[in-house]
Amino acid sequence: MTEFVVLIPARLSSSRLPNKALADIHGKPMVVRVAEQAAKSRAARIVVATDHQDIADACAAHGVEVVMTSDKHESGTTRLAEAAKRLNLPQHLIVVNVQGDEPLINPELIDRTAEVLVEHNVQMATAAHPLADFSEFINPNVVKVLLDKNRNAIYFSRAPIPYPRDTMRENLPDLPKETPALRHIGIYAYRTGFLQRYAEMNVSPLENIESLEQLRVLWHGFPIAVEITDHAPAAGVDTQEDLERVRAVFLG
Repeated sequence: MTEFVVLIPARLSSSRLPNKALADIHGKPMVVRVAEQAAKSRAARIVVATDHQDIADACAAHGVEVVMTSDKHESGTTRLAEAAKRLNLPQHLIVVNVQGDEPLINPELIDRTAEVLVEHNVQMATAAHPLADFSEFINPNVVKVLLDKNRNAIYFSRAPIPYPRDTMRENLPDLPKETPALRHIGIYAYRTGFLQRYAEMNVSPLENIESLEQLRVLWHGFPIAVEITDHAPAAGVDTQEDLERVRAVFLG
C-alpha cells in the first residue's frame, strides 16, 4: 500500500460564495465535510492548511487537524508547501492535495492519484476523465489536458484541446474522434520534497496566461502523471446553487 497524507488548502475569501469553506452542510462546515470524506481514503493523516483563524477554530471544534499558513500564497500548492514544512513531513512522503470545496470527493480517486505517482515514478500526479459534452469541451471554465503515450501530461488548457480542425471549420458540435478529450480533475499528489521545489520555481508565463498553477511544473520540465477515471467526479462547490446541490446529497 502507498503511504500518503492528505492536505486540504482552505481560505475564507471566495468571490462567488463568501465564506465558502465555512458554509454549513447539515450541521458541519464544508471544510470539515471535505476532511471527513478524505478520511474514507487510505490516507495516514488528514490536515487542513489555512490562513484564517475562523477555519482553524471550526476544524478544531470537529476534531480535524489544522496547520496555520501565510495569507500571501498565490495558489493552493504553495500553501501546501508551507504546510508540509511546518508539519515537518519527510521529503519522500506523498502528499495528496484535496481541494477544500470538494465535500463529495471520491476516496478511491484520492488513493489512485497517490498510487499513480508511485507507478509512474514521478514527482507529481493528477487525474482526468473523458468529456462527453461538446459544450464543456469549448467552455473555458473546464480545464482540458492532453497526454502522451505514457499518460503523462503534455499540456493543460482552458481552450478546446486537442483542437478538431475539420469539425470546428464546419461548425459541427463534435468531440475529437482520434483520441478522447479529457477534463482535468483538480486533485494532485506530490512528494513533499517536490512541493518545496515547486514553491521555489519561477512562475511560468503559461501559468499566468491560462491561470493554471500546474503549468509551472511542465514549464520547468517535470512530468505530471495522469490517472484517467471513467466517470466524472461529483462537482465541487463554487456557487450557492452548487452548495444547495451538495446539501441535498448529504440529506439523502
